[in-house]
Amino acid sequence: MTKTALITGTTSGIGYELCHQFASNQTNLVLVSRCEAKLLKQKQDLEKLYGIQVEIISYDLTKTDAAESIIRQLNEKNLPIDYLVNNAGFNEVGSFLHTELDNELDMIQLHITFITKLTKYLLPGMIQQNYGRILNIASTGSYIPCPHNVVYTATKSYLLSFTKGLAAELENTGVTITAACPGATRTNFPKKAGLDQSLLFKYFVMDSKVVAARSYKALMTGKKVSIIGLHNKLLVLSSKLLPSRLINQVSLKVMS
Repeated sequence: MTKTALITGTTSGIGYELCHQFASNQTNLVLVSRCEAKLLKQKQDLEKLYGIQVEIISYDLTKTDAAESIIRQLNEKNLPIDYLVNNAGFNEVGSFLHTELDNELDMIQLHITFITKLTKYLLPGMIQQNYGRILNIASTGSYIPCPHNVVYTATKSYLLSFTKGLAAELENTGVTITAACPGATRTNFPKKAGLDQSLLFKYFVMDSKVVAARSYKALMTGKKVSIIGLHNKLLVLSSKLLPSRLINQVSLKVMS
């Protein structure tokens, strides 16, 4: 039987490329993003290109009832989910004293509360069918406290810890969970966040297609954590070996 993947944040960047990874392997899709017009175009393109079935759910995932709304629509359409990809996210960059609190609270809602709830709701069905794969798009920032990006990296640290702990609980259930940890990635994300001119995105950026392909491979092979890219692996390793004061100074420099 053809399996179905639910992917959030699909209309650009890593999420967009992940849709092609799943679709090229004949997996039906449920696309979840805010913009209905973009979702309709994406649905049409994917169905035509791959001959799969694509459902769309248009919703603002920063709303407190987002997870419940998605589950309700899945139940109405009788759509069991085999793969869950928690990709949707955004950033608020700047000194914590001057960033917008409402934006940061929305970020916490999307990166932490929404993902926790949606995983909680979909996991029992996966356990019951003895099969499921969950992919959380975390970040190398999960490992490294980052000045001028403190709330974003804190939410990604939660995702990494959440994934590791839940992975241990899911041993021998047929369900696996993976945290993919990319670094700077060439998407619309850095421009919206005001990061596109930073040293980080000038010299250490990866292509979203590459990130998506490696994340997909990590998911399908059941890896618990995958740091994407050799330079990112070295960055994480150095953060464990070098003094935290030096790491903070370097982080501050590359974010400027």
